[in-house]
Amino acid sequence: MDLDSGSNLPAYEPADVDLTDSSLYLNRELSALAFQRRVLHEALDERNPLLERVRFLAIVTRNLDEFTMKRIGGLKQQIEADVTETAPDGRTPREQWEEVHETLRPMLATQARCYRDAIRPALAAEGVEILDYDDATETEQSELRTYFEGSVLPTLTPLSFDPAHPFPFISNRSLSLAVLTRQPDADDPTFTRIKIPPNRPRLVQLGDEARYVPLEEVIRANLDLLLPNVEIVDTALFRLTRNAEVRRNQEIAEDLIDMVEDVIEQRRFASVVRMEISEDADPRIRSTLATQLGLDEREIYDLPGPLDYRDFAELTDLERPDLSLDEWTPQPHPRLDSHRQQPRNPSESSSASVFSRIRDGDILLHHPYHDFTDTVQRFISEAAEDPDVLAVKAAIYRTASDSQIIQSLITAAENGKQVAVMVELKARFDEQNNLEWVRKLEENGIHVAYGTVGLKTHTKTALVVREEDDGVQLYSHIGTGNYHSETAKGYVDLGLLTADRDIGRDLTKVFNFFTGPSLDEEFRELLIAPVTMRREFTRCIRREAQHAQAGRPARIVAKVNGLEDPAIVAELYRASMAGVDIDLIVRDICRLRPGLEGISENVSVYSLVGRFLEHSRLFYFENGARADPSPEDDWGEPEYYIGSADWMTRNLDYRVEAVTPVTSPEIQRQLRFTLELALADNRKLWEMDSDGEYHQRYPADGERVISAQDILMREALKAGRSEDHAAGMPGDYPLSSNLCIAGESTGQTAAETPSESETETQGQSVAPSEDTANGDLSEVTDGGEIDGVLSKYSDRWYVPDSVVYDYAVRMPDGERRYLKTKAGVTDLLERAYSDTE
Repeated sequence: MDLDSGSNLPAYEPADVDLTDSSLYLNRELSALAFQRRVLHEALDERNPLLERVRFLAIVTRNLDEFTMKRIGGLKQQIEADVTETAPDGRTPREQWEEVHETLRPMLATQARCYRDAIRPALAAEGVEILDYDDATETEQSELRTYFEGSVLPTLTPLSFDPAHPFPFISNRSLSLAVLTRQPDADDPTFTRIKIPPNRPRLVQLGDEARYVPLEEVIRANLDLLLPNVEIVDTALFRLTRNAEVRRNQEIAEDLIDMVEDVIEQRRFASVVRMEISEDADPRIRSTLATQLGLDEREIYDLPGPLDYRDFAELTDLERPDLSLDEWTPQPHPRLDSHRQQPRNPSESSSASVFSRIRDGDILLHHPYHDFTDTVQRFISEAAEDPDVLAVKAAIYRTASDSQIIQSLITAAENGKQVAVMVELKARFDEQNNLEWVRKLEENGIHVAYGTVGLKTHTKTALVVREEDDGVQLYSHIGTGNYHSETAKGYVDLGLLTADRDIGRDLTKVFNFFTGPSLDEEFRELLIAPVTMRREFTRCIRREAQHAQAGRPARIVAKVNGLEDPAIVAELYRASMAGVDIDLIVRDICRLRPGLEGISENVSVYSLVGRFLEHSRLFYFENGARADPSPEDDWGEPEYYIGSADWMTRNLDYRVEAVTPVTSPEIQRQLRFTLELALADNRKLWEMDSDGEYHQRYPADGERVISAQDILMREALKAGRSEDHAAGMPGDYPLSSNLCIAGESTGQTAAETPSESETETQGQSVAPSEDTANGDLSEVTDGGEIDGVLSKYSDRWYVPDSVVYDYAVRMPDGERRYLKTKAGVTDLLERAYSDTE
């Protein structure tokens, strides 16, 4: 029986459950803020090195700025347009706007307290002092005044607001000092705005020691030099955030470049959606700003300084290894490190090209554990120089301002290759950078596509066409991250280098769409949004439900940045009710509520927040596979996918995305290890409750600490020293249980599969004790009276030694099934054994 034969599998439809009920869906905006609370926790967590905590203070400011510009700005636009349509969670735009401000306010207050009460004193105790101006010595104050007069004063432009001067324009996210001054004979003070210059160091160093005074304090203390002959009545620091949701209809825009330039210009003057201001600000300053900027009281945040923590990240450059995480250098991939490794194929020279190594077998890249420069960048640069390469194509969503990828594409054109580049001009906040690259590429005679009407191009793909002895060969890169050398050092991303011809042909169709009139709707291997991806993911989820209903192994593990699409959430609810075990590792937004009785009891939602930003998208479908299949089992093999798309409506319906299946046994093992490791993490992993609240997992007393990112760094180092060149990650770190099935496709033989006794001695499961076998189960259930089914089949289930699963069931065929809830165990026992007795 082949469940894959139909592309439109029927949905499992449970009785008496209304999946349109808004109470089943969490709010997108509040879920995004919940993620930012987890990021803020990294600054609060005293287990982190002190300068790492400072870094996260800066990250929180950047993240919440972007959230305010995009999400709060969008909600305000909807309110002004009288939009009353509710979100899937039942909230109107106004209700969301109000709740978001209520949620954001205490977060910013917590950030400020963290700096004032924890981080600043801790830095001082370590000899890194951030002083108020008055705390500097007289000599230091004199030196600061001299510095101000010579290096800061000439850059300042005071802008007054009075009958002769209009209210000044105040740029987005700039730090400003509001000053009230009074002329000797005047009654009313004058409002003046002074911009804190961004091109001067924010932290002014005192001498050669790690002692600093914030620039705004230096300016405030020396205003008499800038504003002579007036009385300084009062001052207040403030900062504005403007709406980033400014758009033009690209369907009527005559030129996409003109449209993007216009959007960039409009964004500078967009409406203000938040003002942060010193909590002790003079009411006259506060009133003037609120009135002139048209601010609602709920948009004003009264906070202690310094308001903007982005510049404090400069402290992380201090040579203080005792206050920092150990430095990490991305490692060469063993399959591509020709300087150290011997060739995998004896007939191959040690200096073989990247293409011969790819043709020898697919290669999985895992950044930042693997070096971006020596892998992805090398792939493009070798293509540019290789005389046998006929064409190079790439899709650029974001890239570095000094991108070597772009330079290599220019070199390829200069060397006579056919070069086609898709540059997404609508990549938010990277529009200006991408515009500059478009112009440079076109100046070098490269054909550039700017985007497509109604869609963003979000694929992370590149294609190399090469003439070889046996004909034209296609080499593909499909990744989860941007072609950006800097973010690749701090973002966790996956990429596949492959010579699979079907994948190459699929990519050829995608690139033809960028320059042609339409997108093909038939693909051999790739899942392409917006034409096939939603349908195929839906099919995979429904197939798992059918397996579960038939009593076969059924499991989904998905690692994404966001799970927002209501239709996918509903499919996962159906799968859970059908008995599918589901683990979701969702970094950011998640609408799904796990642990709802009768609906999502089989679903767990996790979020991993660490030193690197989790950005990879990885999907696992068990597909009825068994760890030790018998000859009569013909239900298929587990399926793995990686790619650029999250489970969000924008990715599935309004962007061009690419997700690729991964079929290599070696790479499947590496991906399985990655998922198992993430789910076993007890240092940086958070788990969601059914109400949307997250709780961080901590190791129990005496339990070893498992930090997924730290272990992957060690595994990458180990791979670099290993004589086994097959895998980029050895993946042999001992974990408590195998959470994903390898299946026959991974090449696992019977000899490699642990026997029952071996498995139990390895700590993967624990056989039921004598007391358990006799029915004394009260200590290993969810509490309360023993369920009759559990008691009846007491010899069929037990408690495994696992940080993820609470129960395991021995199936009639000898297979083990791992479950998280007593309800799931009861249901499985009834289905598995009631017909056999």
